[in-house]
Amino acid sequence: MEKLKQGDTAPDFKLMDQNSKFTDLASFRGKKLLVYFYPEADTPGCTRQAQSVEANLAELANLDVMCVGISPDPVESQKRFAEKYKLEFPLLSDYDHKVAAAFGVWDDEKGGIIRSSFLIDENGKIIDAQYGVKPEDTVPKAMEALQTAAK
Repeated sequence: MEKLKQGDTAPDFKLMDQNSKFTDLASFRGKKLLVYFYPEADTPGCTRQAQSVEANLAELANLDVMCVGISPDPVESQKRFAEKYKLEFPLLSDYDHKVAAAFGVWDDEKGGIIRSSFLIDENGKIIDAQYGVKPEDTVPKAMEALQTAAK
């Protein structure tokens, strides 16, 4: 499993969101994007992570940062998760975990996602990659990376 690092081109993706609409990386060109991977919708850690992102959406938007969450859950599970916690950002279904593998977050031995987050710039380059990020650290680590990149 090859890990991405600062300066790498983010792997392209096109996945269906909780509303059965396709979302792709190209549609975020011109804005920064926080992409976070989570193992399973509506579990304690994943819920904390999603709620943290949701609570910071306005602040991130003020910094021209959009957000998407990606897990191997089917679209229907993503929809229930989004509705239950009133999540207003796209939750993408990577049911075959190809995108997770491309980002280096799929663990074949464990058969699951390594909770990770990536801050991607306006041109599709990785600003910051956080493998094994704690749910509550997803947004603070992204904010820290934004501040460092601005210097």
